[in-house]
Amino acid sequence: MTCKEKILSNDYADLITDYVVAEELSGTLPIDFCFHGIDDGYGVVNVNRSMFPPMSIGYYGYSAIPVLYGLMQTESAVFNPENLAQTGSIRVQNPPLSLQGAGVVLGFIDTGIRYELDVFRREDGSSRIVSLWDQTIQDGEPPEGFLYGTEYTGADIDRALQTEEPRLLVPSTDTNGHGTQMASVAAGSIMNQGLTFRGAAPQADIAVVKVKDAKQYLRDYYLVADGAAAYQENDIMEGVRYLERMAIALHRPVVIVLGIGTNLGSHNGTSPLASYLNSVARRRSRAVVVCGGNEGDKEHHYEHTVPDTVEIRVPEDTAGFCMELWGTLPDIYAVRLRSPGGETSPEIDFRSREDRVIDFIFENTVITVSNLIVERDAGEQLVFFRFEDPTPGIWNLQVYPMEGQKGMGTFHIWLPITEFMEKNVTFLAPSPDVTLTEPANAERIITISAYNGISGSWFMESGRGFTKSGVIKPDLAAPGVQVPTAIGPATGSSMAAALTAGCVAQFMEWAVVDGNTPTVESRGIKSFLIRGADRSVDVVYPDNRWGFGKLDINGTFETLARL
Repeated sequence: MTCKEKILSNDYADLITDYVVAEELSGTLPIDFCFHGIDDGYGVVNVNRSMFPPMSIGYYGYSAIPVLYGLMQTESAVFNPENLAQTGSIRVQNPPLSLQGAGVVLGFIDTGIRYELDVFRREDGSSRIVSLWDQTIQDGEPPEGFLYGTEYTGADIDRALQTEEPRLLVPSTDTNGHGTQMASVAAGSIMNQGLTFRGAAPQADIAVVKVKDAKQYLRDYYLVADGAAAYQENDIMEGVRYLERMAIALHRPVVIVLGIGTNLGSHNGTSPLASYLNSVARRRSRAVVVCGGNEGDKEHHYEHTVPDTVEIRVPEDTAGFCMELWGTLPDIYAVRLRSPGGETSPEIDFRSREDRVIDFIFENTVITVSNLIVERDAGEQLVFFRFEDPTPGIWNLQVYPMEGQKGMGTFHIWLPITEFMEKNVTFLAPSPDVTLTEPANAERIITISAYNGISGSWFMESGRGFTKSGVIKPDLAAPGVQVPTAIGPATGSSMAAALTAGCVAQFMEWAVVDGNTPTVESRGIKSFLIRGADRSVDVVYPDNRWGFGKLDINGTFETLARL
């Protein structure tokens, strides 16, 4: 079986590494595997699952098992052009600045793009998409240095657009629509039905990575609901690598924007994806914009000091769910579970790294508990729970210090994002804070929360900061409600991130293309945007909802003009 086949096969597990495996070892070791590097020291090993134990953080390590990410969008809504105006983008598009993202590439790692839409074309009909890597199509040539998927160049797309049936030549499309919405909000431009539809950077070029669906074994491990859109961390990292290599080849500034997120992780930005994004964000002429998620009002986060009893509401017909408990140094915790029927598990004190499987006598529920006293990247205790066929009702989780521990700090628990659960499992006493989805907690990237651009009020679903350790996130807030897109209005923090990414492309045109600040990178751009943000006298900044204020790219240039 080739490496490409192993990458795509559900019979092979994908494990993220922070080391390089020499190719010559593949023929000498008594295991069936394949390795390919990503960047910044990260790589992926594809191993035959039949030769290894089932997925377990105790055996493989937490960061080695790819986390699954979902789309950060809610419902569609009514058209209103006010959102773009709220960011200051329209004023900056017009004279005297006339910044529309020319010379900048906006890179999207998402569900693909409907490339044939006029919104992604130039006035002469040619495509503004410079490259498209579809990880889901395997019968074409992958990008150079990659092993799977098919790459389509701008020339390929232009040839397809000249035919009556473009998808016969370039069969990639966006059946979900999320990626198309993101790209059109950030970079779209079209005259439609007498109204001017435009994104924030209507002259920017576009690069797209359509991420392949997660393998079934990982969906089963994380108990993701059937039909939910879920994408593997390693495939997203490959997408970042693709956009970075494209930027080097084109010698162009690039803005990478992510409208995806997950509740799993330390919420300190320590995951492989977050670390990799931080590395890319350090590079000159690069910016990374990430949405803060829509988990602020979902009752999926719990925070308290020890000892404590956590109450979890499980609806009828819940097939299963997982959750993560993250501790605080120097504590080491033990736990005990009590079912809705009153049956109590033995104390689980984690003196061993082995998984604990709890079979209740009077319940059908099976609970697997995994533990790392010191999770490698975050440096804190992690307890991972998998509930299979849970009895409906109120479950109690007792959390207390192990013998000899004083219990000095707090602990946090996160349930999966709403999209991953077939039934909405919730905490009875949730906390709306520290609900930014990963990788939004990464330090150097630009993290965006969402508000209602029409009313000016906070969008209740938007994730809130700060990070678990108290680092200031989000950085800014942008409109995310009733945002117009090329295929209908949409709502969610991903739309706020797309608007922001377009504004960042406008700033990149001024800074890099026009040569005013050619060495600027993501954190520097963030600082410029913060200085120009719109701040209310009624809010103390930085705020865990608004960050340093509402995005106002025109305000940024007004601030620069006063210097």
